[in-house]
Amino acid sequence: MPRETARRGMTGRAVVSLVVLAATVYLLLTTAPRLGLDLRGGTQIVLETKDSPTVTADAQTTDRTLEVLRRRVDALGVAEPMLARSGDNRIIVELPGVRDPREAVEVIGRTAQLSFHPVLAAGAAPADSRVLNDESGQPITLGPAALTGEGVDEALSSVDSQGGGGWLVSVDFKGDAGRSWERLTGQAACSPPGDPARRVAIALDDKVISSPQVSPQVACGVGIVGGSTQITGQFSPAEAKDLALLINAGALPTPVEIIEQRTVGPTLGAAAIDASARAAVIGLALTALFLLAVYRLAGLIAVGALVAYAAVSYAALLAVGATLTLPGLAGFVLAIGMAVDATVLVFERAREEHSVKRGGSLPRSVSRGFSGALSAIVDSNVTTLLAAGLLFWLASGPVRGFGVTLSIGVVVALFISLVLTRLLLHLTMRGVVARKPRLSGLTHEGRVRRWVNRRDPGFLGKPRRWLMVAGAVVIAAIAGLFVAGPNLGVEFTGGRVIEYSTSAPADVERVRDAVSDAGFPRAVVQTSGEKDISVRTEPIDEDATERIRTAVAGVAGDATEIRDEQIGPSLGAELRSKAMLALGLAVLAQLIYLAVRFDWRLGVATVAALAQDVLIIVGIFAWLGKSMDGVFLAALLTVIGYSVNDSVVVFDRVREVRGQRRKEPFSRVVGTAVLQTLPRTINTGIGVLFVLGALLFLGDGSLADFALALLLGLVAGTVSTVATAGPVAILLDKRWPGAGRPVRKASPTRQRDDNGAVV
Repeated sequence: MPRETARRGMTGRAVVSLVVLAATVYLLLTTAPRLGLDLRGGTQIVLETKDSPTVTADAQTTDRTLEVLRRRVDALGVAEPMLARSGDNRIIVELPGVRDPREAVEVIGRTAQLSFHPVLAAGAAPADSRVLNDESGQPITLGPAALTGEGVDEALSSVDSQGGGGWLVSVDFKGDAGRSWERLTGQAACSPPGDPARRVAIALDDKVISSPQVSPQVACGVGIVGGSTQITGQFSPAEAKDLALLINAGALPTPVEIIEQRTVGPTLGAAAIDASARAAVIGLALTALFLLAVYRLAGLIAVGALVAYAAVSYAALLAVGATLTLPGLAGFVLAIGMAVDATVLVFERAREEHSVKRGGSLPRSVSRGFSGALSAIVDSNVTTLLAAGLLFWLASGPVRGFGVTLSIGVVVALFISLVLTRLLLHLTMRGVVARKPRLSGLTHEGRVRRWVNRRDPGFLGKPRRWLMVAGAVVIAAIAGLFVAGPNLGVEFTGGRVIEYSTSAPADVERVRDAVSDAGFPRAVVQTSGEKDISVRTEPIDEDATERIRTAVAGVAGDATEIRDEQIGPSLGAELRSKAMLALGLAVLAQLIYLAVRFDWRLGVATVAALAQDVLIIVGIFAWLGKSMDGVFLAALLTVIGYSVNDSVVVFDRVREVRGQRRKEPFSRVVGTAVLQTLPRTINTGIGVLFVLGALLFLGDGSLADFALALLLGLVAGTVSTVATAGPVAILLDKRWPGAGRPVRKASPTRQRDDNGAVV
């Protein structure tokens, strides 16, 4: 029952499509998006736990530290904070709406090792004692800690009604800590009043905050009973409140170091959202008009599928709770353009089947188009998933979010093209369209294919000439790395980047001179938009940051801080090594996959082309002085995926053509494959070009640089497939014959169209 089987297959696609679309509508109506700090504004702090003399900073210790920090952040009153462990010894803290991170850094970053010590008499200084200054600045000798902040149950700040109206902190102990406190104060009470040994020192982070004498009413050997005490020291209300907060939060199990800090103003995030939204609408509209002009009714179906793709992808992000960041949002916009690829592959293959190869009914040509394009669709999407997986595995923060967005986009694109689009075409290519096939837009060759049919496929007959030209372009590009030098972003070098929005356009040279006069002669000052100034320096503190802001404001008028990023040197070195590892693993993963899926010679040729693309983009960014940061890395890995996609489509056709023309020279086989897939390459490239062009012209700062890198990759990836991948494959086949050998496929009797007919 072949037709019955085909009918059941279409019914299954219809049911699955309805379920997915219904779930999409539900999620869009009921789930609010989770925006990253770069889109809604706030502060992100990355802490790294360090080994102490008694504690190793492992995953378990970091988890305990995380819980302490969570209590501290809750006490700050920040709405919807996010704290999460990253790796074994890092903690990411996101504080939405916190524009001035000084208070947050001071509170959550302090180790707060609260301890209670006996004060030793003058001249008594055993080996385990230490000398600190008391609250008045006088040196006192402290014995070993009798108890720590871990024994504190609760601390409250209140007015000291008996101490002149100042503030004090009441402390309640728990468990054995109460008895330890009794022993400590009972021992101190044995010394006469006025003797230093009658004092008890309370230290916070090796600083004595209070060292009162034990009251004369306390008996020797008895101590203060009841499991509570009061810390006095003429605190101000704010000091008493902060001290109570830190004591309540408890001591961190191990010291922490701030290795990264980012602050983004809400206006910058709103501008990024608006730019991405406009780019998405304009890019999608231009792509839709292009598809309608080229593919007519089939183009209308593709437009509907693209709208569904955007909705399903966004709903999937909501379903998994992914955080939308600026690179992630740009990746989402990009994925909309790249989703055109699978649809165009099917359409062009259907045109080829109907107009060039076999003719026959339109529904059967469409079914053959899906069957013929399936291999290229799967292979190209798998290679993109490899790049996205590397982003998720090796990157962090916003770039990792880009990897999540790209992965979801690839999976949804497969569903849309192989299930929903196929269903819509199956329903549409019957009735009136079946009687008037020209309405479909799939029955004519198209201008590009007509031009291709007049070209000689032997144009790759001299591959070394193509490689010489490609090599010259690569040399010219990478010369920028030696002449101009790479402009590595703060993520890879360590340091601080502060971006200001000024009230009037500023002369960057005057701002640079002002910042230099303020004590930062090596600072890199650049414009970022018409009224935005960015300053990059080595790691600096908050006082130095204020001097820079004052210098900028003195030249450009009011200077409002809209972004602040601080990366520690150790983290910058780690990110550099991870970037190189990501690129190396991306190349290796692509080579292994293509060697297994196709042929090792074609895999080497593809890797040579994508290496060329990477070098060209890096070199051009060096010539232009553009910053190479984490977002640039995301763009670079995406370019690798796109470059491999293009080579996969061509080499998939090489394998097919070689099976049909076994005696034809391999150079002509590759040339034929390039020409036959050229309509897909051009139409897909135009669709992606519209979206990236919208991002480039409507975006600003890192968003525009992201689009520029991808545009360069789009052009370089398309050209390198012809000028590098093809010639390298031809030369390898001459040295080791056998490249592109056809893979044995299933018997044709097992391949049937949607009506059950053998295709």
